[in-house]
Amino acid sequence: MNRKAWIIIIVASLGYFVDIYDLVLFNIVKKESLTTLGFSLSEIKIHEISLFNYQMVGMLIGGVLWGLMGDKKGRVVVLFGSILIYSLANFLNAFVMNLEQYKILRFIAGIGLAGELGAGITLVSETLDQKKRGLGTMIIVTFGALGAVVAALVGNKGYYINNIFGWDFQNWQIAYIIGGAMGFLLLILRTSNLESHLFKENKNKEIKKGDLWILLKDRKILKKFIYCTLIGIPIWYMVGTLSALANRFALANSQIEISVANCIMWTYVGLSVGDLISGLLSQILKSRKKVVFLYLFLSFIFVNIYLFSKSQNPNFYYFMNFLLGCGTGYWALFVINSAEQFGTNFRATASTMIPNLVRGSVVPISIAFQYLSSVWEDEVYSAYFVGVLCFLFALYGNFKIKDGFHNNLDFNH
Repeated sequence: MNRKAWIIIIVASLGYFVDIYDLVLFNIVKKESLTTLGFSLSEIKIHEISLFNYQMVGMLIGGVLWGLMGDKKGRVVVLFGSILIYSLANFLNAFVMNLEQYKILRFIAGIGLAGELGAGITLVSETLDQKKRGLGTMIIVTFGALGAVVAALVGNKGYYINNIFGWDFQNWQIAYIIGGAMGFLLLILRTSNLESHLFKENKNKEIKKGDLWILLKDRKILKKFIYCTLIGIPIWYMVGTLSALANRFALANSQIEISVANCIMWTYVGLSVGDLISGLLSQILKSRKKVVFLYLFLSFIFVNIYLFSKSQNPNFYYFMNFLLGCGTGYWALFVINSAEQFGTNFRATASTMIPNLVRGSVVPISIAFQYLSSVWEDEVYSAYFVGVLCFLFALYGNFKIKDGFHNNLDFNH
């Protein structure tokens, strides 16, 4: 890899690190922050899901906006524009005074968070050659996933930072301030020469770029788009439901209390390990699809153990969240395979929209889970039923999509 390639990988890795930090931070500090705002435990149980959904709806909208902009204005514009917006929103989150402000800022943060990954993956896929672009994506996602680990540590140990700087903030406020500050520091790395050569070559061509009509007019392209999205849905089922609500399942199965922050931390440690292994396996097997099938199979086994075990040991749940994270480690393959399916004039749009549609799928997943839980009065079986549907969708999508490992990316729709 040349110097430019390494710079792109480093910048995208740092960007995704901060992206993941901010993405999971709410689930780590939600109880403390909502308690500070004066809500009872029963009210927190309602607001924690609605606030997270505000963030994810923002990501759905941002996925479309940033994707179209990435194909029209460039990948670098999106990379740093998204960082600016989510950093500002998360910094301001430390100073919210009521639920309405919290909702607005989580929504704005979601819009910002939607752009970074797609822009970074598009840049990497268009800069590295076919044999190395999977490795570049593996590095970005493997390193970036560790942002959740730092978020958990800061969210739980913010008082150390208070002591160092002489601040008088609560842990959750410090966590949001640190997230915003890291994003602002990333903006210093902005450099225009990172832009993809494929985008530069297409910039002045008389072709449609960043146009949703490309997706809607061609059934073949639309089907590919849907299949790519379906593949990733179990990832956010495991992260956004099983991990984010881990305390509910531990209480339902074993009547014990566990730390959601620790569960999220171990999930993302596992995700980092899983992404590293899946990326290497993909290079060895020269296939994305085969590795994704393997990961879906293992993930489903982990979900069964996680939901139906009755262990009284909190460490069991932390270890199972680590395994769930390993199972979601095909995320790196999911995002690069999505980029490999589409032409240069639509690649940023697809690479940004698809991961955010998957992230946004946590909204209907959580709604379905809540509805079934109220009807069946059983959170475990409700989560399992929703999970089975998610895995069936993913298996179908992976079966239908073409393996992108050998694709030449120098083409337009």
